[in-house]
Amino acid sequence: MSSTSATPTPRRRLRLPSFGVQVLIGLVLGVLVGLLARSMGPDGIDAATGVADPNWLTETLSTVGGIFVTLLRTIVPPLVFLAIVASIANLRDVTGAARLAWKTLAWFAITALIAVGIGITLGLVLQPGDHASVSRDAAAAPSTTGSWLDFLTGLVPANMLGLEGYAGDDGSVGMSFNVLQILVVAIAVGIATLQIGSAADPFLTVVRSALAVVQKVLWWVILLAPVATVGLLGKAVASYGWDALGSLATFTVAIYLGLAIVLLGVYPVLLRLNGLSVKQFFSGAWPALSLAFVSRSSIGTMPVTQSVTERSLGVPRAYASFAVPLGATTKMDGCASIYPAVSAIFVAQFFGLDLSITDYVLIAFVSVIGSAATAGVTGATVMLTLTLSTLGLPLEGVGLLLAIDPILDMGRTAVNVAGQALVPTLVAKREGILDLDTYNARRTGAAWQPEPTTDEVLVPAS
Repeated sequence: MSSTSATPTPRRRLRLPSFGVQVLIGLVLGVLVGLLARSMGPDGIDAATGVADPNWLTETLSTVGGIFVTLLRTIVPPLVFLAIVASIANLRDVTGAARLAWKTLAWFAITALIAVGIGITLGLVLQPGDHASVSRDAAAAPSTTGSWLDFLTGLVPANMLGLEGYAGDDGSVGMSFNVLQILVVAIAVGIATLQIGSAADPFLTVVRSALAVVQKVLWWVILLAPVATVGLLGKAVASYGWDALGSLATFTVAIYLGLAIVLLGVYPVLLRLNGLSVKQFFSGAWPALSLAFVSRSSIGTMPVTQSVTERSLGVPRAYASFAVPLGATTKMDGCASIYPAVSAIFVAQFFGLDLSITDYVLIAFVSVIGSAATAGVTGATVMLTLTLSTLGLPLEGVGLLLAIDPILDMGRTAVNVAGQALVPTLVAKREGILDLDTYNARRTGAAWQPEPTTDEVLVPAS
């Protein structure tokens, strides 16, 4: 009598949706939960300040989103320093590195000029300042401003780490960082490693290992993005609802229309002129674009941007590791071109001031030259105040726009990151170093992950 052993049926593992789908679900839930929190109303009014106290749901959303942004900001200093040093050092492995660097900067400037031209045109056509229903009582000078003197002096590092101490109103002492100073220090160290040559190899080994560790930690933070989306977007909807958007409806439309024209009009035209598929670009860059929309941080998204630029768009690693980190700190078509152009025209129209041809030229100049002032961190207030102060416009106009800034910043950052992936792709294609097989390959829908080690492989998320 023979006996047969039953073959155990393998258990089906629960497969989560792709990273992009998770973020989209988070966006929908964020809006719904935000509307629910807003409908609940405030818990009361603070007797001392007269400000409404947020209800428990709004406070929870704020905490969830705030933790995510704080984690991203925590990882920024080591990430920027290590990535820039490693990227500059990688240039010695690139043939014609100087030519690639100058062409990258040229395309940064070209696309920025196109974006600022679109912003100026929309500002003049839609006249957002003449159609705003917001009261001048809301006008207030921002606590953080930018000027050319501040920008130039801010380039000088106060210390090797770019850290700054500050005293809080409650007597506490905190630390902040200056991304521009970190960038300057990193560029100096990177150039020094090139000059030293082989003697710097042990140092570069440590830098590259540390960068891999930092990117791994960042990946753990990025895994929280779908949940953070609910908190960040929900907080914005709960705090501002549609009231603020309604009072600045024309301004909001002008910003998002400009972003859409650049993202869905200008970039596709540039891709087609260079013989590249528009669909392949956006499907390949989607993980970075979706994370940028949620996080509102070009630098926080930088490892994802670099990863998709290499793995999905086919840009050589040695070049991408230079161009993407540089773009994450200086290439801001959304925050530094469209937004300040439309905003400057809005402020001028709102306060009844006329702008001359020279003023419009200055707007374009600030957008191209001063874009590093945004430094790739959340928000574009410094860049906006830099533009307004250059034109001599009242800084109080910034206070009118702060209420809806988080909602606008999502779209701005997504366009920033799209440009940061686009330019290396175009330059690589024009130089004949783009891997077209990788660019045109079928997309798997996998979420971004750090480079796999010997015992780790990438598994598609969908």
